[in-house]
Amino acid sequence: MESKQAASALGALAQETRLDLLRLLIGQGASGLAAGKIATALNVPPSTLSFHLNALENAGLTIATRQGRQIVHAVRIAGLRELLTFLTEACCGDRPELCGDLGRLFTGPEWGEKTMVPAFNVLFLCTRNSARSIMAEAILNKVGRGKFRAYSAGSDPAGQPLPEVIERLAGLDYEVDGLHCKSWDVFTGDEAPAMDFVVALCDTLDGQTCPDFGNKAVTGSWPLPDPAKFEGDASQRSLLLNELYAGLKRRLEIFASLPFASLDRMAARARLDEIGDPVRV
Repeated sequence: MESKQAASALGALAQETRLDLLRLLIGQGASGLAAGKIATALNVPPSTLSFHLNALENAGLTIATRQGRQIVHAVRIAGLRELLTFLTEACCGDRPELCGDLGRLFTGPEWGEKTMVPAFNVLFLCTRNSARSIMAEAILNKVGRGKFRAYSAGSDPAGQPLPEVIERLAGLDYEVDGLHCKSWDVFTGDEAPAMDFVVALCDTLDGQTCPDFGNKAVTGSWPLPDPAKFEGDASQRSLLLNELYAGLKRRLEIFASLPFASLDRMAARARLDEIGDPVRV
């Protein structure tokens, strides 16, 4: 951290409300806290809270992510440690380990905010697990081979994937033999592989419901239309399916190229949401 960055961070903390805010978020760890709950806990008006939250985020001490309809704020442990390291790195003749309890600031658990290291298990969810999530599973297993293991499931799985989806994937040289519809319950038991990412592909604006995996993994939402509801003749349906495939492939190529080694979990969640934003992709 440079002196200018450190001065900015210290300036952001030189205010009582912001100091209380940061202490509150530190207590919540990587899961963070929704803005409404922060306002209630600190008894601060929303407009005033927004000003203080922006100041802390601009200083690199907190990070905000969208989870459904809420904005969740969490302490950025990496930024906090950078500031503390800057303040103490010259301690005891450049040997901070001699500074007693100060040395403990730079070791130990980081509430799950350690940087992400491949390979990752990624679960794609949609309602029927017959099209969108099946496509995503096949695409990521190909473009992310060696770095990712992709799975898919649904909250109300169909009997089998849509034939036109399997046909399209096979025609594009994707592995389709193991693709089948299954319940998300398959991935909640003790024997299930632990997921690093869970991405919901349901079009929530269309009234569909996706299961909630809580804090078990970095979660994101990429709402996409359901091919089972495509209307029109065969050529129109084929065009819509092509557009869905192209959109998914573009998102997954961006996802697979993220610099996970330099991202903490909250930053990874933010990037996941950015990829799902149709305006950004």
